[in-house]
Amino acid sequence: MTKTELPELSVGELAHRTGVPASALRFYEDEKLIRSRRTAGNQRRYRRDTLRRVTFIRMSQRVGMPLSQIREVLALLPDDRTPTRADWARISHRWREDLDERIRQLEQLRDQLTDCIGCGCMSLTKCRLANPGDRLGREGPGPRRLPDHRGDGYADPQPSTSPRT
Repeated sequence: MTKTELPELSVGELAHRTGVPASALRFYEDEKLIRSRRTAGNQRRYRRDTLRRVTFIRMSQRVGMPLSQIREVLALLPDDRTPTRADWARISHRWREDLDERIRQLEQLRDQLTDCIGCGCMSLTKCRLANPGDRLGREGPGPRRLPDHRGDGYADPQPSTSPRT
């Protein structure tokens, strides 16, 4: 090891430093989100820049990013050096539009809940959450999601024309 090289981290050290269980680190490795090398004794060793990658993974999950998207942006980071602030800014910028859309959807959901709280969704024609645009009304009269009077669970999605016995 040269003077400029820093010692690698064991899975336990990485878990302790990041606050992420070792099992999650092994999962991240299986999912190709982080990499390790194996020692002669088959122990995992992680480069120190893995600390930032694991933190990035956790923060990305916290804002709702799926692992597939996290993997895509991590692939854009350099393997031969610790990512810089500019590297992180470049990849996080890719998600801005997606996050803005998620925020818009959550705000819309929050605003629509005002009409729903306490209604019990008895007005499925009006409910923008359970029946946006009254799409269930186009399937014909009667309940579509509520248990029916027969006691078998649910109303028929396509009412039959034959009489019931």
